[in-house]
Amino acid sequence: MRITELMIQQTMIMDLQAVTKEAAIDELIASLAASGRITDPVLFKEAILKREAESSTGIGGGIAMPHAKTRAVNEPTVVFAKSSKGVDFEALDGEPAYVFFMIAAPEGAGNTHLRTLAALSRLLIDADFISRLMETKTPEEVTVLFDAKQAEEEAAKAEKEAAKQRKEAEKQSDKRPESDSAIEAAPVPDGTISGGQGAFVVAVTACPTGIAHTFMAEDALKKKAQEMGVEIRVETNGSEGAQNVLTEEEIRRAAGVIIAADKQVEMARFNGKPVLQRPVSDGIRKSEELIRKAASGDAPIYRSEGGGTSGEQQGGHSGIGSKIYKDLMNGISHMLPFVVGGGILLAVSFLIEQLAGENHPLFQLLQTIGGGEGAFHFLIPVLAGFIALSIGDRPALMPGMVGGLMALNSNSGFLGGLAAGFLAGYVVILLRKWFAGLPKALDGLKPILLYPVVGLLITGTIMFYLFDPFFSWINLGLTDILNNLGTGNAVILGLILGGMMSIDMGGPFNKAAYAFAIGVFTSSGNTNGAMMAAVMAGGMVPPLAIALATTFFKRKFTEQERKSGVTNYVMGLSFITEGAIPFAAADPLRVLTSCILGSAVAGGLTQLWGINVPAPHGGIFVAALANHALLFLLAVLIGAALSGVLLGLWKRPVESK
Repeated sequence: MRITELMIQQTMIMDLQAVTKEAAIDELIASLAASGRITDPVLFKEAILKREAESSTGIGGGIAMPHAKTRAVNEPTVVFAKSSKGVDFEALDGEPAYVFFMIAAPEGAGNTHLRTLAALSRLLIDADFISRLMETKTPEEVTVLFDAKQAEEEAAKAEKEAAKQRKEAEKQSDKRPESDSAIEAAPVPDGTISGGQGAFVVAVTACPTGIAHTFMAEDALKKKAQEMGVEIRVETNGSEGAQNVLTEEEIRRAAGVIIAADKQVEMARFNGKPVLQRPVSDGIRKSEELIRKAASGDAPIYRSEGGGTSGEQQGGHSGIGSKIYKDLMNGISHMLPFVVGGGILLAVSFLIEQLAGENHPLFQLLQTIGGGEGAFHFLIPVLAGFIALSIGDRPALMPGMVGGLMALNSNSGFLGGLAAGFLAGYVVILLRKWFAGLPKALDGLKPILLYPVVGLLITGTIMFYLFDPFFSWINLGLTDILNNLGTGNAVILGLILGGMMSIDMGGPFNKAAYAFAIGVFTSSGNTNGAMMAAVMAGGMVPPLAIALATTFFKRKFTEQERKSGVTNYVMGLSFITEGAIPFAAADPLRVLTSCILGSAVAGGLTQLWGINVPAPHGGIFVAALANHALLFLLAVLIGAALSGVLLGLWKRPVESK
């Protein structure tokens, strides 16, 4: 497939008007929407912004490649755009972007399309090609240039393949009978050559979407290695999965390993090798530095049992707070499927109980599957286990899960589970330091015997004698306080929890409020479904407020924003707060302030009216289970109306922007 079959002329923008990153993204998306290549601009923008939050797609050298793979895309498309003024796209080199490629890939994109997008990504490493691209004046010139360049690349590839086949044929013809034994006896070099010249290294490249950066990093590493006289093999973890997978033999003889990735890759195979772990952007912009270090073995030794060694990941200067947050989110993200799956089944069971009574077999079945004997029984062990896994890798998983189960059985609940996860993770890290001096012959026993047994013993002992009694006392005391809160204090707590749901709409504050409500819910059952009512109402308000504002204050929003606002009715009613993110990103002061106020009011009203929602998710679909269903819906409506009206009045008309 030709690249120009995806880069259609009717979507090209030869004079981009935007001067900010957000405006540039909007202008590119508008071109996609106008051509009918995407069905939902808001959903597509959410995916684009999510990718930008992971790392900027301004790759430097004047190029930006915002991209997303989502169901909002009808046909794989690349929007080409040029800017004469330049746009601050938060590029990796700090320079403005002048050339833009917005890649829109559907979730079911075929292999042909993905290979074509990979080919496009590789072309953009060529600085001379980019210079010629900047000189084009019309979409037709862009098409001609890309077709010619792709034909040139394909011809070079064919010539290279032919040369390889000729070389193989020459080897076969020159073989002598005794050569087989000579080859068998010849030692395999370890790849390390002083100064890196002639060395052999291996690399893995990967980015979250696997469309652009993965292949740009691959091509940059290959080209730079050729210039430096270094042999390299690169495995890509793109949208098609792992390609050119490294063999055991290649890994064994490599002088060093480069991991240029922004997502998890299989690491156990590199045990004992010098490994550089860097962002995928470093593979593009710092390829020479990575190859030089890997070729000379100047990299920390990786240990497959995980955790921190001298090989702790470089380039990541995150603080203690962000590390704790990452570990906590790993636990919560793995716990959420149990919360949602079990919670919805529990909600349905309560509905059946109201209609048919508690003796109905379907009620009992759903209670068993979703409740304390089923999905909900795993919440705290899974939370603790995956927090521990994030800290101490696989050896910490089992001690963490057992510690979480002990917390569940001892009534130390959600808080005890959090403590168990962090305890198990850091116990395993401590054990690595303790066992570092053991004979090398015992290395194989560490992950399968020493870490699990000693880690479980230490974690279990501390949980049994210290953490379980302490957190059980705190948990039962907190439950007692919540059950006996006066109306005024309950309203204040509801205001805080509701407002937190809108501060960052899915970020740390939102997750903290939701985690607190889940902790209370799982520890004390339906008696404190009041906290769930507060966070659910607070989380439903932002998208509903956006929908109301775009409906009743039409002149304050563009036509595209008004169309997108309609989808927020569904998201808001479903308790999907993230539907408001694109609007908040475009106008954070007005949108966030308005939504926080409305969410806080909604959360406070649920406590003022004593509302209890016995389900952890579902929005309007579980509202009927609330003890005061109509009052719950009224609290959400009041909060959404307040936010919507405030936003509509505060926001400037489109004409005056």
